[in-house]
Amino acid sequence: MEPVIEVRDLRRDYVTSKGLLRRKTQTVRAVDGVSFTVERGEIFGMLGQNGAGKTTTIKMLITLLAPTSGVCRVLGCDTFGQEKQIRPRINFIFGGEMGVYRRLSARDNLKYFGNLYGVPPRLRDERIEEILRLVDLEEAADRLAETYSKGMLQRLQIARGLINDPEIVFMDEPTVGLDPLGAHMLRDIIRRLRDAGKTVLLTTHYLPEAEELCDRMVILNRGKIAASGTPAQIRGAEETMEDAYLRLIREVEV
Repeated sequence: MEPVIEVRDLRRDYVTSKGLLRRKTQTVRAVDGVSFTVERGEIFGMLGQNGAGKTTTIKMLITLLAPTSGVCRVLGCDTFGQEKQIRPRINFIFGGEMGVYRRLSARDNLKYFGNLYGVPPRLRDERIEEILRLVDLEEAADRLAETYSKGMLQRLQIARGLINDPEIVFMDEPTVGLDPLGAHMLRDIIRRLRDAGKTVLLTTHYLPEAEELCDRMVILNRGKIAASGTPAQIRGAEETMEDAYLRLIREVEV
C-alpha cells in the first residue's frame, strides 16, 4: 500500500544577509537529507529539541514552504506544485492558543471555518455536533472562546482542524503549555482520531508523550535524522526513552 506521506532526501535552506554597506549572505540548512514514510491510519511522531527542523519539515508537508531539494509527497501529490490537490484533504493544528477567534463561540468558530472549506450547511452542522462531542465541548459550545481555559482552546483548535474531515491531521506541539489533565485529554483525543481512521503526524519534544502515542517516529537533530522506528526499536532493552534520546543526539553531534 502506498504511504500517505513520502519524504526522501528532503532539504530546506534559508538564505540570510547582514551588513548595511557590504552585505554578506549566509545559507543555513534547516532540514538536511531527511527521509521517512507515514502509513495511513498511524500516529507518526517527529521528536527533537528546538531548532532540530521539526517545524520546517511540517511546513513543507502542509504546502507552506517549498523544499530546496528532495521528494516531499502527501497523498500521492507533490507538496510544491500540486498544493490544490492536497489542501482540501489535510488540516494543521498549532500548539498554544492561536488559530481560533476568541470573540466567537466554539460553534460559531466551527461554522466560520466550515464555510471557508465550502462544507455544505447541513453537512457542516451535523459535523459540528459530532466534533464537539469528540473534543468534549458540547456543554461549552455556545460560550465565547475567550472564556475558555488553555486546554479548552486547544481542544477547540482540534475541532477546527477536523471541520473539513481531513485524511491527515498535522499537529505541531499540540500539548504545549497545558496542565497534566489537559494534556491527558488531548492525548486521548489523538488516539480517538487514529481509531476513526485518521492519520496523525505530530511534532513534540516531550518524550513520554511520544512514547505513549506514536506507532513510529523519527528523532531529528540539527536537521538530520538521528533515529527512526517504533519506540521499542529506538530505545535499547535496558534504556528509557530519555536515555536513548540523549545517546542518539550525542552520536549525531560527534
